[in-house]
Amino acid sequence: MKRILSMLSLSAAMAAHLMGQAATPAPPTTAALEAGIKNAQLSADNAWMLVSCALVLMMTGPGLALFYGGLVRRKNVLGTMMQSFILMAIGTVLWALIGYSLSFGEGSPFLGDLRYLFLDKVGADPNPTYAATIPHQTFMLFQMMFAIITPALITGAFAERMKFSAMVLFTILWSLIVYYPMAHMVWGNNGLLNAFLGGKIPCLDFAGGTVVHITSGVSALVCAIVMGKRKGYPNEPMKPHSLVLSFIGACLLWVGWFGFNAGSALAAGGLATSAFTATHFGAAAAACGWLLAEWMQHGKPSVLGGISGAVAGLVAITPASGFVKPMPALIIGFIAGVFCYFMVVKVKNMLGYDDSLDAFGVHGAGGTLGAILTGVFATSEINPAFKDASGKVLPVGLLEGNGGQVVNQIIGVGISWVLAIVATFIILKVVDAVVGLRVSPEEETMGLDLSQHGEEGYSLES
Repeated sequence: MKRILSMLSLSAAMAAHLMGQAATPAPPTTAALEAGIKNAQLSADNAWMLVSCALVLMMTGPGLALFYGGLVRRKNVLGTMMQSFILMAIGTVLWALIGYSLSFGEGSPFLGDLRYLFLDKVGADPNPTYAATIPHQTFMLFQMMFAIITPALITGAFAERMKFSAMVLFTILWSLIVYYPMAHMVWGNNGLLNAFLGGKIPCLDFAGGTVVHITSGVSALVCAIVMGKRKGYPNEPMKPHSLVLSFIGACLLWVGWFGFNAGSALAAGGLATSAFTATHFGAAAAACGWLLAEWMQHGKPSVLGGISGAVAGLVAITPASGFVKPMPALIIGFIAGVFCYFMVVKVKNMLGYDDSLDAFGVHGAGGTLGAILTGVFATSEINPAFKDASGKVLPVGLLEGNGGQVVNQIIGVGISWVLAIVATFIILKVVDAVVGLRVSPEEETMGLDLSQHGEEGYSLES
């Protein structure tokens, strides 16, 4: 009996051993490992890009809505905030219908074709031309957030005096005629200014110095000049009604800008980290630069000056964020803070135009400065943008020995300026003929909240 039990135990042990061997999975193949790594990268990059989409949308609402809303007089706070909000809706619909296709279809060097009309063929599979490690639809969403905030920036120039209907029509036409072509020229495949996808004039613009800030800022200047001054400007005081709102909005813009710039790396890698760093350093140095200039000029550093300086730095570092090291980012930011202070406080008063919320002084001037300085400080250590036929990395910016890049940057800036000036002037004349640009003097005195929306931002009776 003991022998039988021993044999049975031995048999059971051998069976268990054999079963264990059978249950051990085979080692993964190289193909399986590569597929797993690819899936992990897709998930990580997509997660970062979806977060970036949300951050950039937050820049429009609540960021820009609060920033601009606090800078106007109390009777115009709702009307001003509504302009940012409605562009989140209109910009989205227009982008889905035709905007994405005109911006990122293959097309000509100046405008995309209609291959992505109604977002046809824009799904979960990556588009290897633009972003090989995220879904095509994620790339589309990220770019949409830029198309939303850019025309919203212009509203600061004509704040407190443009009809709501005129603003809506202006935004639609401006997006079609200015933004989508400019986005295609700089970022679209075979775009005229695209340094990475076959552009004839390789202009470096990592996250929108030309596409977003120069076009919106210069268009803002045209709007301010064509529409004329606000009633009573500059003789009547037109102080911000709530710097608290503007302060909160500026802080939200600063945080959201990390999605704006670092998200433009289109992946959760080292380039995103570098752009994140440059963005933060640029904003901080510009806030210091503006405040220092203001302190020296007026004897006191103001809250409005501090938040305006930070935004100016964020604007100026935007085109350079994916090409420069931290110390040049500090330099660009500081210069931008001082320069934009001069444009807002000195040049605007000297020339006499009424850019209500200084959209040109910050975005147009800061974007122009940043785009040119990108050609000075860009380095192949951060982003090897240029290579020869053998794959050898070439110098990128002036300090690396590529002086011609500054010329390319100036050409890109010039194209942005000309397109914005000519197109915006024509659009304003068309809008004025169709619906009229300005509210009546009586409506302007009443304020946009009541005259355009029948509401008030603050009820003092309740």
